[in-house]
Amino acid sequence: MTETSSTQVTSAAAEIAAEEAEKNSTTRKGTTRRKAKSTSTTTKKAAGNRKHRNSKSKTVAADTPDALIPAPVLEITDPSQFGRINVLDVTPNEECGVYPARVELGEQFTVTAQVFIEGRAKVGATAVLHTPRGRAAASRTMTCVNPGLDRWTCEMQVGEHSDVLPWEDGFAAVKRQLGNWSLVVEGWEDSFATWLHDAKIKVKVHDSDVENALDEGAELLGRWAKTRDAGLNADQKKELQAAAETLANKELTPVERLAAADNDEIAALHESNPLRDGVSPSRPVQLLVQRSKSSFAAWYQFFPRSEGAYVDQETGKIVQGTLKTSVSGLERAKAEGFDIVYLPPIFPIGVTNRKGRNNTLVAGPDDPGSPFGIGSAEGGHDTVDPLLGTMDDFKALVAKAHELGLEIALDFALQCSPDHPWVKEHPNWFRHKPDGTIAFAENPPKKYQDIYPIDFNADMEGIEKEVVRLMTLWIDAGVTVFRVDNPHTKPVRFWQDVIATITKKHPEVLFLAEAFTRPGMMRALSYAGFTQSHCYFPWRNTKEELEEYLGETNSDDAFYQHNTFWPTTPDILTAYVRDNGIAGHAVRAVLAAMGSPSWGIYNGFELIENRQRPGFEEQIDNEKYEIKVRDWSKADEYGIAEMLTSLNRIRREHPATHSYHNLTVLRSSDPNILAFARHTPAEFTGTGKPDTLIVVVNLDGHDAHQSLIHLELGDFGLPTDKGVALKDELTGREFTWSWDNFVSLAPWADVAHVLSVQY
Repeated sequence: MTETSSTQVTSAAAEIAAEEAEKNSTTRKGTTRRKAKSTSTTTKKAAGNRKHRNSKSKTVAADTPDALIPAPVLEITDPSQFGRINVLDVTPNEECGVYPARVELGEQFTVTAQVFIEGRAKVGATAVLHTPRGRAAASRTMTCVNPGLDRWTCEMQVGEHSDVLPWEDGFAAVKRQLGNWSLVVEGWEDSFATWLHDAKIKVKVHDSDVENALDEGAELLGRWAKTRDAGLNADQKKELQAAAETLANKELTPVERLAAADNDEIAALHESNPLRDGVSPSRPVQLLVQRSKSSFAAWYQFFPRSEGAYVDQETGKIVQGTLKTSVSGLERAKAEGFDIVYLPPIFPIGVTNRKGRNNTLVAGPDDPGSPFGIGSAEGGHDTVDPLLGTMDDFKALVAKAHELGLEIALDFALQCSPDHPWVKEHPNWFRHKPDGTIAFAENPPKKYQDIYPIDFNADMEGIEKEVVRLMTLWIDAGVTVFRVDNPHTKPVRFWQDVIATITKKHPEVLFLAEAFTRPGMMRALSYAGFTQSHCYFPWRNTKEELEEYLGETNSDDAFYQHNTFWPTTPDILTAYVRDNGIAGHAVRAVLAAMGSPSWGIYNGFELIENRQRPGFEEQIDNEKYEIKVRDWSKADEYGIAEMLTSLNRIRREHPATHSYHNLTVLRSSDPNILAFARHTPAEFTGTGKPDTLIVVVNLDGHDAHQSLIHLELGDFGLPTDKGVALKDELTGREFTWSWDNFVSLAPWADVAHVLSVQY
């Protein structure tokens, strides 16, 4: 070898080695968060791994040069075995994959994995979705976002979003897409990228091994053109074959020959139809695909007995509303843009120990009692309160809701008044004291004298059967969603059994857990099958609290727990809503509607009902214990109903609001200004264009604040060299933003911006 050629070889090798050293340095500096995983690997399995090598790889001719032998596909006969390429830590995945990640049909979500191979060869990764029947329905090439930690990621979507409702024609086609899908990440050796990387360096430095490198490339492109896995059409095969011929043409200079493989056309093919050697699938990750409204939903709650109630001018007494007069509540929910109407319990209310106004222990003669004190001589959970109407009246209300495109969610509170038929029919379903009396519900220091809690220890199976019977009764009457009161006070296994039984026959039925409790219990209920969960949003009010909670709610945690944001409920009225007036109501509405795909409003929010019961975080004159007569004509004075309508319109028009996996908190300079963005790429919007919303909120309901908002333009696919046109979806005003942007918000003008990027 001449001195010159020796220098050339050393130069090429040094450049390649320097790049590898830089990658290794990144690895040492990086850290990776490893989730605890349990394995059943044993010594016997480890020994078995050595017996299955190349069992499915094709035989290679003895005279084939080693450099041209593609990585084989290794047979995997045990979950602990590695393939030719290593794939680890596929997400979403919690609790060792025991519980499936949950996504809504058509929802955008993120897949990640560690994918790597020995040495300095390059790899690629593909995420593949399989239907419940095992058919590969979608695949997407992943991108390496951290080479030092071998972290790969991509965005995916299961099926297409559908607004067809369970009772409408065409839902059968939607229903067939629901159920347990699987996600596999396929790692593969990227022989083309490895070859091109080295060949470019060798041509650049006039390496003595250029001929071999270019000949190897010609062989590789020829093999690529013949590989079925690449899915090439006839024109693409011809393009690769032509490039291979040029690479092999020794009449051309090395630079001209290399250019046949190093160009935009071949790069595009490498992106869309790569040559994948040694394809190695990960263990499947289970995905539970659910219908629309499982993630993206807008709830509206009202009490039927207050809807249409009025004061009798002759007697001065309140005449309660009925299921028939509740149509006005449906129409209000529809006008404000909501799609699920949630009704508190509509069952007969007990008389014994009935609570009076504001939870007093003694009820007056005209006090209606709490609808959560369920059961009387008229019946229990399978009966409509006669004061509200009949089962036929309920079915007529459901029919009207469906006509308006609304779903009915029914509260299912599994508890009984002392007058409930179960008390006599199933005495073993209740806990008895030593003196033989039944213990009423307690959560010391609180006592619920009008309620007997269920004791699940004696006959949980019998209680499960009865609850399934009851829920089926209401499903047959048109209910498609159950809001379950305090599920955390019942065994998780109980709900797991009930929900599994119901959804096996009715996969369209959704469940909302009203469980303001410890994080572990909330997560367990989600694992058990609850579709959505009430959460801590009402108590997250400062900028720091909200930034943290928005990130938590809109993260991988949301594959398992779908938080729904409600500013208030009949049980919750926080100091923030009490003290910040109309502006505070507007702020909380914007945060709820834009901060989570699922949100809800308890009626009366439009009328600024924000007076607290002294010493309690709930409304005074609480609707749980009395009938409210409201003057809805006053709603226009406050503007909150108009705000709710606008927010629901924005949510319907912008796919970026539909996912739990696309929120980014933006940096803002004022402690009272919160900013975040939601972004959905063009391939997932259904419009062919990306969708990006930027939400900026002044959290102070009394004073104006100004802030600089930093927008990392490149992260959202926005041009970095010119201004970005924005439209405020609340006011219609237009703005131009760049990297750092001045915002001023005042509670007497604009409490928030909801800005859409104009693509």
